[in-house]
Amino acid sequence: MDYIADFILFLAKTITLIGGIAVLAALIAAIGQKAKKMHKGHLEINRLNDHYDHLKDELKHTLLDKAQLKKEEKENKAKAKEEKKAIKAKGDKFEEPTKPRVFILDFNGDIKASAVKSLREEITAVLSIASPEQDEIVVRLESGGGMVHSYGLASSQLKRIRDKGIKLTVTVDKVAASGGYMMACVASHIVAAPFAVLGSIGVMAQLPNVNRLLKKHDIDIELHTAGEYKRTLTMLGENTQKGREKFIQDMEDTHELFKDFVKAERRVVDIDQVSTGEVWYGQKALEMKLIDQISTSDEYIYQKVDEADLIQVEYIIKKGVTDKLGMAAEHALDNTLLKWWERFTTRGFFS
Repeated sequence: MDYIADFILFLAKTITLIGGIAVLAALIAAIGQKAKKMHKGHLEINRLNDHYDHLKDELKHTLLDKAQLKKEEKENKAKAKEEKKAIKAKGDKFEEPTKPRVFILDFNGDIKASAVKSLREEITAVLSIASPEQDEIVVRLESGGGMVHSYGLASSQLKRIRDKGIKLTVTVDKVAASGGYMMACVASHIVAAPFAVLGSIGVMAQLPNVNRLLKKHDIDIELHTAGEYKRTLTMLGENTQKGREKFIQDMEDTHELFKDFVKAERRVVDIDQVSTGEVWYGQKALEMKLIDQISTSDEYIYQKVDEADLIQVEYIIKKGVTDKLGMAAEHALDNTLLKWWERFTTRGFFS
């Protein structure tokens, strides 16, 4: 009887556990379905004027004594009072002047221009309220380029700003090369730091071919295509001279498309001179008319702090667990490759 009682108790616990797991699974599924219906991201808005004021106040409270702080506060109040009094004397109603707005977006490009997912949302949001008469959009751009079609889409997103008649400024602190410059050239005004790298108006493609290695081990590869040029070059099969020629021609056509785009968007450049695939540092890029001004993004933005509202806009995309794990692995690999690259390059070059 004790055995039967223990068995029934065990069975009841098992059923309870299974039931609990089933309820938990149903709850997780319901939350997942609800999450799918919700927006995949949200906007984060920061007023950089407040940030700069906070930095200045922190430094003042550290360096100035109480008497100096009190004197400065008194002078600021008196100045504000005089301004109101002057306006009142003219018979006008005092109103806070409407400042122009500078919207600041960031684009850090990888080979797939993945940041375009956020960029398109940020631009859509800003264009809904930006005024062509007085507002400006500044894109802090960093990219060494990547896939042509991906950066073509990113460039088209920036063109939406120009098409609305709003001033678009692109700032480059480190690099805007290849697809990165394809984006930058859309701007009304391009600003780059003295040692920023710009240009690389060219097209590159490379892939390994292990066909001889496979043949050595008696491994056959069959590649079937419907269409003569469905596949021009392959990693595993034997490449033909005709396939190579077609591949090179496709690259030349893409290069011409790239050149035509830059020429149309930035007419001041000598396209034959700058489309060799070379890169130039800031000052030389200015001479080649690839940019309009030498300055860091910090300097360019901060000089507008008194005359404009500086508004940083960022669209944050919600990431699942698998996305976060993938990003962690990708960052770890990037850091490893970067360390090896630095070790390799610093042996031969010094700055």
